[in-house]
Amino acid sequence: MQLVFSDAQYWEDFLPLTFTRPVAEMRCGILTFSERWQKILEKSEVSYFTENYLQGKFKNPEDVESLFLVTNFLPNETVIQQIKDLKLGEALVYEDELIAAKINMKGFSLNQIEKMTDIKEELIFFKKPTDLFTYNDKAIDFDFELLTKGKTSQELSSTNGFLGDKKDLFIEEGAQIEFSTINTKTGKIYIGKNAEVMEGCNLRGPIALCEESKFNLGAKIYGATTIGPHSKVGGEVNNIIIFGYSNKGHDGFVGNSVIGEWCNLGADTNSSNLKNNYANVKLWNYRTKHFEDTGLQFAGLIMGDHSKTAINTQLNTGTVIGVASNIFREGFPPNLIENFSWGGFKDDERFKLDKAYEVAEKVMARRKLPLTDDDKAILKHIFNEY
Repeated sequence: MQLVFSDAQYWEDFLPLTFTRPVAEMRCGILTFSERWQKILEKSEVSYFTENYLQGKFKNPEDVESLFLVTNFLPNETVIQQIKDLKLGEALVYEDELIAAKINMKGFSLNQIEKMTDIKEELIFFKKPTDLFTYNDKAIDFDFELLTKGKTSQELSSTNGFLGDKKDLFIEEGAQIEFSTINTKTGKIYIGKNAEVMEGCNLRGPIALCEESKFNLGAKIYGATTIGPHSKVGGEVNNIIIFGYSNKGHDGFVGNSVIGEWCNLGADTNSSNLKNNYANVKLWNYRTKHFEDTGLQFAGLIMGDHSKTAINTQLNTGTVIGVASNIFREGFPPNLIENFSWGGFKDDERFKLDKAYEVAEKVMARRKLPLTDDDKAILKHIFNEY
C-alpha cells in the first residue's frame, strides 16, 4: 500500500517554510510530520502530492492503490484506527476538509470517493507557521510517547541538577549531559542520539534536542522548544522550532519562532517576540499578500531555509524572512525580508543565484551533504518565480 502525503490546500499557508519542502517535511514536536506518520502507520516508503517544482526532489506518487493523507495534525487512537480501517473509496473529513482517503492514484480524482466519514472529535491541526510553536508542547508530548514506548533511557549523570519526574526525561544512546540543570516539572525533555548539552545549560521543558545537535555552554532553554538534528544553539531561546542543520550558536534571544534548515544567526542576533504596546502581532501572509493578525501577543521570527543574519542583527516583532536571504545592514530591517535579499532591506539588490549555490554547497559540505541538482532546481525556481 503506497502512502501519499498531500499538501492539499495548506502549502501556501506555510510559506516561506514550504518554499523548499512539502508540508509533510516540516518539523514540530520531535519529528517531522512525515516521520511521525511513517512511525504511526509502520510505513517506510512514502511519496508526495505537492508543488510541481518540488517533485524532482520529493517522490511523485505511483499509479497504484494508495492511502492519501494530509499530515499536519496530531491524531488520537480512534482516528489512527479509522485511518487504518479505510477501504478503497472511503475517506475521513475534518471540519469540511478531507484528511485521509483510500484511493487509486491512477486517474486521481476525489470522485473516486464513495463514502465520507466526519471526524467529530477535536484534533490539534496545524494551519499556519505560528501553529507550529503554539502547539509544540502537544507535539513533543505526542512524539515522546511514540518514540520512547518500550525503551529505556540512559541514566542522567550525577553532575547535573534535576527537578521533576525522571519518567519525563529520555536520553538516547550516545547523548551527553554534564553540569547542567534539567527541569521536567513544566514538560517532558527528550535528548536525541549523540546530542550534547554542554556545561552550565539550563533546560526547562518541554524540550526536544534532536540527533547530533548541541546546546552550547550556558544556554538558557525555555519550552516548548524543538532543536532539529545537526544544529547548535546558545544564548537564550523560548518556544522556538529549528527544523534542522541550522545554528544559533551565540548569545542573543529568539522566542516564539520557527527557523528552517541551513540557517545561521550571527552572534548577538536578537528577535523581539512582543510589541511595545502589547498588541497582537501581525505576520506577512503569502496567500493574501497582506500582514495578517495572528491573534497572538507573542510571535517572533519565521525564517526560510538558507538565510543568514550578521552579528548584532536586531529583528522586529513578527519578522518573516524568505529563502537564501542575507541580513547585514545597520538598523532594524523590515518585517518582510524577501527571498534572496542581499542586505535585508526593501531596495537592496538580490543575492546572485550562483553565489547562493556556492554558499549552500560550502555550508552543506560541513555536514557531509551535497547540494544536489534537485536542490539547485528548487532554489532556481524560487529565485525566478518568487
